[in-house]
Amino acid sequence: MPARSLEPTMTKMFTDHLQRFLFDDTDVRGEIVSLEQTWRHVQDRHHYPDVIAMRLGELLSAAALLTATLKLDGIMTIEVRGAGPVTLLMAESSPGNGDLEQQLRGIARWDEDAELSQDMSLAELLGNGQIVITLDPRNGKRYQGIVALEQDTLAGCLEHYFMQSEQLPTRLWLAADGERSAGLLLQQLPQSDTQDADAWPRLSMLADTVTSEELLTLEAEPLLFRLFNEEQTRVFTPVPVAFGCTCSRERFAQALGRIDPDELRSIVEEQGQIDTHCHFCNTHYAFTAADVESLIESPEAPSPTVH
Repeated sequence: MPARSLEPTMTKMFTDHLQRFLFDDTDVRGEIVSLEQTWRHVQDRHHYPDVIAMRLGELLSAAALLTATLKLDGIMTIEVRGAGPVTLLMAESSPGNGDLEQQLRGIARWDEDAELSQDMSLAELLGNGQIVITLDPRNGKRYQGIVALEQDTLAGCLEHYFMQSEQLPTRLWLAADGERSAGLLLQQLPQSDTQDADAWPRLSMLADTVTSEELLTLEAEPLLFRLFNEEQTRVFTPVPVAFGCTCSRERFAQALGRIDPDELRSIVEEQGQIDTHCHFCNTHYAFTAADVESLIESPEAPSPTVH
């Protein structure tokens, strides 16, 4: 991917994109993500209270940033599981390959009878909980890492995960409001003798000056220039990010095919058909009595098509 030196420009980029960058003669790389349409698509499918939407927006940007650091042909999922008013925040990403853009989706589950306020902390929302990161490649073994919710912010919890699992040192800055979700990531690569040994603490300190307002309102290059104008920063061509769901009638049919046939017939007898829907995109899939019998008799056959 071609790269060029950073210049003080105010060029307007497309809204949903991920900008990779690195610092010459250092062992530090970074990414900035900006989500607008993607974040709107997630919110349009579910009406979340503002305080939950803000956390889910932060998680969505974190998923985009972390996915871009991986060589993964599959799906990455970040689940924040809690025992408070919010029981689940979940973001899922399918990495872009070739001309395909990275695709993101997210959901939250909460007690709709709970009293929520805008100033509730992460601990007040989720109680005792944990973050579960799952890498599910198309080919190969599934990997799962877990870290407790012991920090004040989602960014802090994810940073602690990288430190605890002895992976590359990683810093995150996340922000979200009703219109946009955004994030900044710095990551320290294995160091060589020719590189700037003080770069990691220096660049982390500079990045610590970023504000949520800057993350949400500045384009990537002006933001990088504001933070790192005295560094030799090299930027790559931005890559698009979009909302996208992996659900299909066939996948739901496969899931139904794993249920005991007597249980499936009992549901049909009681309800007339089996109704399913995707939690990410709210798409509805209905399976009639004839569809269910077809699934039971020929589980390997293509899913019956609705005409």
